[in-house]
Amino acid sequence: MRPSDRTPDMLRAVTLETGVNRYAEGSCLASFGHTKVLITASVEERVPGFMRGRGQGWVTAEYGMLPRATHTRGRREASEGKQSGRTQEIQRLIGRSLRAIINPAALGERQISIDCDVIQADGGTRTAAITGAWVALRQATRYLMDEGLITTDPIIDQVAAISCGVYNNVPVLDLEYEEDSNAEADANFVLTGKGDIVEIQATGEKRGFSQAEFEALFGLARKGISELCALQLVAAGG
Repeated sequence: MRPSDRTPDMLRAVTLETGVNRYAEGSCLASFGHTKVLITASVEERVPGFMRGRGQGWVTAEYGMLPRATHTRGRREASEGKQSGRTQEIQRLIGRSLRAIINPAALGERQISIDCDVIQADGGTRTAAITGAWVALRQATRYLMDEGLITTDPIIDQVAAISCGVYNNVPVLDLEYEEDSNAEADANFVLTGKGDIVEIQATGEKRGFSQAEFEALFGLARKGISELCALQLVAAGG
């Protein structure tokens, strides 16, 4: 039995609320159960130095957790003077995931910066960030097209992410914190709307896991991401 009484193949209650920031070209509040991530997409008329002169754009991401996003207050990383390894890993994952579904030439020499701030964490913050980031990115690229700044849609597919794990020896979808912290194995899947793999992070936590268990987790991820992609389209207006 799962702590939330969900069936093994059931997502938490998911909402993707748009227009939550009046200034950003795109914004989304992604809620997966009690996990809440605020995402903004900002258009910048510049690219990193290594991209200059190529006639192509860039999508990058930053990720952070607010001090009281968890049960106890954490210090802001800015006060420590550096980002943790976990933060750097997650924001690189978000950036890679979004660049996998972008045609950079269609953006021109401009950057879209995605900021993901975890308001409340109950497991799956990176996957919620990726899923909501696509919605914010969709809004930002639509802004560019509406303003006549680009003529070709740079988004070539959707991308979403979900966690799965083996909990009490049962493969389950969309782990909340209690499950994640006690799982025998857990994995994060990032897939495109077409079902192509962008990235899979899978770890045996308390034991190794079998190929059959991995395939069960992969099947759950495909189901969950299909549902998330449908929610993304509704949130982004198609």
